Amino acid sequence: MKKRIILIALFNTALFLAQTDTTKVKIPYDGMDQTWQNGSDRRTNSVLNSKYFTGSVMIDANYTHSFNNPIDNTVVGSTALARNNEMQVSSANLGGEFNYEGARGKIMMQFGTRSTVIPRNDYSVYRGQYQLDNVYRYLSEAYAGYHFNKWYGINVDAGMFMSYIGLNSYYQVENWEYQASFTSDNTPWFFNGLRLQIFPTKKLKIEGWLINGWQSYGKFNNMPGIGGNITWCPNEAVKLLTNDYYGTDAAGLPKRIRFHSDNSLLVRYFNQPKSKGISKAAFSSTFDIGFESGDGVRGFNGDAVTPSQYFISGMVYNRIWFQSNKLAWTIGGGFMTNPGRYLVLYPTGDASPLPNPNNPTQTAGTHPFSANPGDEFKGWDCSTNFDFMPNQSITFRVEYVHREANVPYFAGSGGVTSPNGYTTTVLPSDWKPDLVKMENRILFAILFRI
Repeated sequence: MKKRIILIALFNTALFLAQTDTTKVKIPYDGMDQTWQNGSDRRTNSVLNSKYFTGSVMIDANYTHSFNNPIDNTVVGSTALARNNEMQVSSANLGGEFNYEGARGKIMMQFGTRSTVIPRNDYSVYRGQYQLDNVYRYLSEAYAGYHFNKWYGINVDAGMFMSYIGLNSYYQVENWEYQASFTSDNTPWFFNGLRLQIFPTKKLKIEGWLINGWQSYGKFNNMPGIGGNITWCPNEAVKLLTNDYYGTDAAGLPKRIRFHSDNSLLVRYFNQPKSKGISKAAFSSTFDIGFESGDGVRGFNGDAVTPSQYFISGMVYNRIWFQSNKLAWTIGGGFMTNPGRYLVLYPTGDASPLPNPNNPTQTAGTHPFSANPGDEFKGWDCSTNFDFMPNQSITFRVEYVHREANVPYFAGSGGVTSPNGYTTTVLPSDWKPDLVKMENRILFAILFRI
């Protein structure tokens, strides 16, 4: 009887979705200017646009200098930057979106340093075989699905898609700042699984996820991650969103659950687009709270036996546009506290922990950065930048960044690789990575998109 009821319910749902209204296609947020939003496409139209395909090409080239002057030129604690004092192609993306009578698909290839920097943070690939970090490393997005023309649209997609958690976009050309604050840099950029997007009204999106885990190509345990997003734009000057996640993402610890809530408010409080002075002004704010609990830790109010393991962070940015939106100045920053360090990006080079073959929940290596229950990590950052945008396809950016942590974390002058900075050097027994508590850097970036 129960099976019959479930089958009837599924049939009715499929029938409801199939009854598409072909007379008029309703578009979410139609007529609303969202090009000002942090983490959004600032273009008003796409050059590579046709009936069935919309192409996209993005190139992110940068040069950054750390005033710590690490001998090996390695950047620590960033998913956007990889090398100091060198011109780098951080990301080169090529792909687009396809659609045909409701069928839809998107693929975005990624090349450059991000194809190494991002996969290295995923330890789910050590469960099983087939080197998932190499299989997927050249993909930033790849999914297929179907669009149902109900309300303002219903999309069902399967594959790899952007996570939204942390507000900032994965693509730097869409962000107000280049080096993301701790809140965004330590939360996921992508999910691998299923996504359901529902637009019941023009101004509202409700989205659900059934995924492998927290920015993981595979699964750490048997339970999939679940979560969702709600985005509401009451008008084109305000955006509110929440992202929430629940899963088990500690290798070999299936009873340790993770919960995370990410919440943002964006407000455009001034808009005179043709003004030669100030043409636009807006701010974005994000607050995150989460925890892990079980298998030896608890979220809050921990003790010596079961330490606290939680994540609290926030960031605020203000941006002012000038000269009919050709110039822009941004200032802001944020903070993070993460006892247990379960979301902290491990320092790169020899300081990075490697999987312990005898225990997948621990790490080994000559000088691992500890992430034991109760290990403290607190950090804060601030930055300011100036953008020159002669047209909607190019941005020239100069940015100054200051970051601090309560423990040695950033690359110092001695670097994190070896005494002379080369990976081919045999390490002396008394050598260790040079990690310091503070870093100041300046960076220059050219961000291209059509």
